[in-house]
Amino acid sequence: MNTKPGKRIAKTKITINKRAVDALKPGDKPWIAWDDRLTGFGVRVHPTGAKSFIVNYRAGDGGRKAPNKQVVLGRYGKIAPGQARRLAQTALGKVASGEDPAEERSQARGMPTLADALKDYLGANPNRSENTNKLYRYEAERYLGDWLSRPLDSITRREVEARFNRITVDHGWSPANHAMSLLRSVYRRPCVDLEGLRNPVDLWLAAGGKFHRKTRRKISTPAEVLPCWRTGIEAEVKMPAMSDALWFGLYTGMRLREVLTLRWERVDMASLTFRVEQTKTRVPLELPITRQLELILERRRAARPAMPVTVRDWVFPSPASKSGHVEDPHYLYPRITKTGGAKFWFHAFRNCFITVAERDLMLPSPLTKRLVNHARPNDVTEGYAADWTIAQLREPAQRVANRIDALMSHAPESTAEQDGIPVDAGTG
Repeated sequence: MNTKPGKRIAKTKITINKRAVDALKPGDKPWIAWDDRLTGFGVRVHPTGAKSFIVNYRAGDGGRKAPNKQVVLGRYGKIAPGQARRLAQTALGKVASGEDPAEERSQARGMPTLADALKDYLGANPNRSENTNKLYRYEAERYLGDWLSRPLDSITRREVEARFNRITVDHGWSPANHAMSLLRSVYRRPCVDLEGLRNPVDLWLAAGGKFHRKTRRKISTPAEVLPCWRTGIEAEVKMPAMSDALWFGLYTGMRLREVLTLRWERVDMASLTFRVEQTKTRVPLELPITRQLELILERRRAARPAMPVTVRDWVFPSPASKSGHVEDPHYLYPRITKTGGAKFWFHAFRNCFITVAERDLMLPSPLTKRLVNHARPNDVTEGYAADWTIAQLREPAQRVANRIDALMSHAPESTAEQDGIPVDAGTG
C-alpha cells in the first residue's frame, strides 16, 4: 500500500481496523482508503491528519446514472473502526431497501432541496417578469433537472465543474454560463440563512474555475448567409411548426421566446396585425403582418384543426412539449450550419434583420429599433417623441421582408418597384 505523503491515493483498499487506520498518512489533498470487504465503506484522510469514516452509495434504482452520495459516519477517535463498520452496514442496508440516508439526514436538519431554493429565488423579486421566471425554470429543468430533488449541501464543487464542462460540450458556452450563473444566484439566499452551507459555484470559482468569456457573435453579410440558412432549414427542419417559427423570426427580427409563445388571440388577420404582451423589454410589441408573415400564419391556421385542442391556442404548437408550443431549437443549429455551410443560431435572424433595415435600406435607427422592440435608450428627444403607428410601420416592415426574400434567393439588387413600393413614395 502506497501512503506516501503528498500523493493522492485514488483506489487504496485496506481492511479497515485500528492498526490499518493508524497507518494511513495524510497527503496534500484529502484522499480515501476503501474497505476491501464492505463495498462503499471507507476512511477519508485529510491533509491535517484527521480521519473520518464515510459510506458511499448511489441512491434509487438509476444504476450508474444515479447521483453518487456520501454520508460521514463519524471522526476516527470519536468512534472506533468496528462501530463505523456497523453504521456503514446499517446505512447500506437502508440503501438496498430504497432509502436515501443522505437525504434523510439533510431533511432532519432542515436542509432545503435545490427545487425549494429555486422556488424561493423566483418568488423573492416581484419586479421580475413572469417570462423571465419561465426562462429560469426552463434552464433549471433542462440543465440541472437531475439535481432539483437533491439537498443543497449534497451538490459539490467537483459536480459543478463536471456539469459546466458537459453543458459546454453538449450545448455551447452561453448555456453553460447561464446555467452556472443561475445556480450561483439560487444558492446565495440559503447560504446566508443556513450556517455552514457553502455555494458550490463560488467554491468552483475559488478553486480556479472560470466562466466562458462572453463573445458577441457576428454574421457575414445577409447576402452571404441568407441563402445558406434557407438551404439548411429546408433540408433539416422536418417539423412544420418549427420551420414556420424560424421563418417568422427571420421576417420580424423578434426574440426567440417572443416568437415561440405567440398566441392566436393576439393575431388579427382582419387588420393584419399581431401583438406580443410579454417581451424582454416589458414593452408590448405590436407589429403589422407583412405578406410573408400572412402566408406563414395561413399555413399555421390551416394546420390548426388537426392539432389537439390543448395546444390550439399557440400559433406554433407542439403536442409533444410540456408547454404546448415548440421549444428551444438549439439542437437544430449544428445541422442547419453543416448543411447550409454558414454558422446559424436563432438570434442571428435579429442581427440580419437589423443589418438589412439599416445598412441595405437605410431606415432610421429609431424606426428599426421599434420594429425589433429594442430597448429604448435614455435619449431625451426619442423619449418625448410619440410612438410609431402601425400605418407607419407597415411599409418599412414590408420592405425589409421583401429585401430578405431577394437576398435569400440570390436575386439582384431590388428596385423600388420590385419592393412593391411606388417610386414616388418618398421612402428612400
